[in-house]
Amino acid sequence: MSASPKAIAGYDVERVRRDFPILTRLIHGKPLVFLDSAASSQRPASVIAAVDEYETLHHANVHRGVYQLSQEATDLFERARERVRGFVNARSTREVIFTRGTTEAINLVAQSFGRPRLKAGDEILLTHLEHHANIVPWQLVAEQTGAVVKAVPMDRRGVVDVADVAAYLNERTRIVACAQVSNALGTVLPVREIVKLAHARGAVVLIDGAQAVPHQKVDFKALDCDFYAFSAHKMYGPTGIGCLIGRESLLESMPPWQGGGDMILTVSFAKTTFNTLPFKFEAGTPNISGAVGMAAAVDYIESIGIEHIHAHEQRLLAIATEKMLKVPGLTIIGTAPDKASVISFTLDGVHPHDLGTILDSEGVAVRTGHHCAMPVMEFFDIPATARASFACYSRESDIDALVAALHKAREVFS
Repeated sequence: MSASPKAIAGYDVERVRRDFPILTRLIHGKPLVFLDSAASSQRPASVIAAVDEYETLHHANVHRGVYQLSQEATDLFERARERVRGFVNARSTREVIFTRGTTEAINLVAQSFGRPRLKAGDEILLTHLEHHANIVPWQLVAEQTGAVVKAVPMDRRGVVDVADVAAYLNERTRIVACAQVSNALGTVLPVREIVKLAHARGAVVLIDGAQAVPHQKVDFKALDCDFYAFSAHKMYGPTGIGCLIGRESLLESMPPWQGGGDMILTVSFAKTTFNTLPFKFEAGTPNISGAVGMAAAVDYIESIGIEHIHAHEQRLLAIATEKMLKVPGLTIIGTAPDKASVISFTLDGVHPHDLGTILDSEGVAVRTGHHCAMPVMEFFDIPATARASFACYSRESDIDALVAALHKAREVFS
């Protein structure tokens, strides 16, 4: 039997856990074991406090007022944009568009970039691993334009081979859109190679980074992709806020997606002229407190160090994989050699939803279902999986609690 990976030197998970008030809760009389961070991570006290301070002391509408509160709110909002820019190494804050999250960011690109440019016979290339948010917007724009959506296959490990991507690219490929990390299986895709191949064919690339940003260093300039989308609530921030990072030259060429306040310079019944970047794509009053919370989440991640979080989670992934495979009847779905800290699994004779209910009775929170990745479930010929996902606050005793709860589920359904 192989020895468990050693703890990361200097990483004090118990200290980290003290930053998250919700982890002190009891669920059904048992300590909360939260293993659903891939759906929505918990928030540290510093993020909660930053949002509370904004709401308590600084709230006003942004960009429009000459009075002090409005100036304070505007400063906090635009400082948040700069924090996000630095976090993913975008070239300029003009490339940072605040959205409601990854889903809205992808829809923005599909409708503002894709719809005016695509024509019948053009191809949009995805992979078989995609979240519905990176499938449905492209299907909609394909129906609107006559373009065709294609998907690069994966193998039984959940791996997308670069050679297959190259084989699917052709002179009709206009857009390539893929996840950096699969939410359903944890597979880390070879996005740098995909970007290079796509650009060599003249295609534009969007990366869904929702599951990557909380777990590994992301460098927009180094990736050299054209669009990058992610959400705050996956990275210890609030819900309802996220970002589209876009190549400035492309954003400049794109028409606004939504119309309304703050995205205009002048309006008359004869003609409207639009605001400069990034405001051209931020119609209406933004989620100001959400942006403040997102900036605080960036601060929190950087206070620990994303490289330390990554190493800690990879250690837990190795330990959990080893221990869970010893549970009779358990099958891990998705065994790519390069994975983020996500384990999807099934247990013989137990439907994932029933399994989730039993685990919840033991205080263990996992996600069950198709994880907004129904093509993945269809590929493996299963209706759903249970999914355990780890974060900076996860610890080895959480894995032990999960395994114990799995054994109880086997007893209940035996």
